[in-house]
Amino acid sequence: MKTTLSVIKADVGSIGGHIAPSRRLLERVKGVVEASGKLIITDHFISHTGDDVAILMTHKRGVNDEKVHKLAWDAFVAGTAVAKEEGLYGAGQDLLKDSFSGNVHGLGPAVAEMEIEERPNDPFLFFAADKTDPGAYNLPLFLSFADVMTTPGLILSPKLSKGFRWVVMDVNYTEGDRVIELNTPEDIYDLAALLRDNQRYVVESVWSRATGEQCVAVATSRLHNIAGKYTGKDDPVMLVRTQMNFPATGEILAPYAIGHFVGGGMRGSHQMPLMPVAMNTGTSYFDGPPMVSCAAFCVHNAKLTEPADTFAHPFWDEVRAHASRKAIEMRRQGFSGAAMLPMAELEYTGVMEKLDAMDKRFTVRMKTPVAA
Repeated sequence: MKTTLSVIKADVGSIGGHIAPSRRLLERVKGVVEASGKLIITDHFISHTGDDVAILMTHKRGVNDEKVHKLAWDAFVAGTAVAKEEGLYGAGQDLLKDSFSGNVHGLGPAVAEMEIEERPNDPFLFFAADKTDPGAYNLPLFLSFADVMTTPGLILSPKLSKGFRWVVMDVNYTEGDRVIELNTPEDIYDLAALLRDNQRYVVESVWSRATGEQCVAVATSRLHNIAGKYTGKDDPVMLVRTQMNFPATGEILAPYAIGHFVGGGMRGSHQMPLMPVAMNTGTSYFDGPPMVSCAAFCVHNAKLTEPADTFAHPFWDEVRAHASRKAIEMRRQGFSGAAMLPMAELEYTGVMEKLDAMDKRFTVRMKTPVAA
């Protein structure tokens, strides 16, 4: 029988601004999942990255299951109640609708799911990012699944050499899911042309062409497209299966050593390096920096092992120091040029009101005719 991996996350309240959820909030979320999920899910794991709470669940109900999504929604509603009791900042911030309707898509929480036929041993990685958008995973995925300099398995493994099928979503299109399917290696340049634009084109899923199995699921929702205004960064989650027919765990993790620049940071409006952090790390510098955590699991009969915290290894201390230096250097540029996101990404912020108000103050000076 197939097993479904589901992770649903939301920011429903935080201590001291956008730093971390309170202990009571996390306990309330966990309590609801454990009490109400006994007949719905097989196993679960709850953690936070920055101020976002993520609920990882295993079950046999398939993707987009109403009961599984309702379980997570109810847990976040209960967490919101605690946030209000404690006066936490941004209570219920990511719950953009008043009531649940079928599943959490379009309601605010981010969701990544995949239904798998379990291997005898099935390792996977659960990524959670804060203070950034879904496109933050574009470059690491491209390097892990399409670049032989990062993933030697693409030339050493016959099954990996057959390449991968990519589903990429145009997240600016709001009338439905506008997607394109590309194959690597033959479409690698077309894929790169899309993925360079992290704000518009986002990897939704990746599939093995050798076996047809799904190996990547990314949460692709953009909060401003749901709310019609800036309500915080999207803070995506992602599931990645590893080993055997897929890149090795080390090949998936390697690109995060770059500390590549992503959209996010303060007010979600800047370019900042993505810092790999240990699980349950809060934010700090400039409402960030944008951060990503990664918990490694094996799943067997829909039961999870305990997590291994991949970015807690001493190697990543040097990467964090490098990302810190990059963040400080970029912040020296303040609001100017590349330090801030392009205007298309700022249209949901107050800067547009300023520009509209000043537009009426512009005058046009006619050129003085040049004498013969």
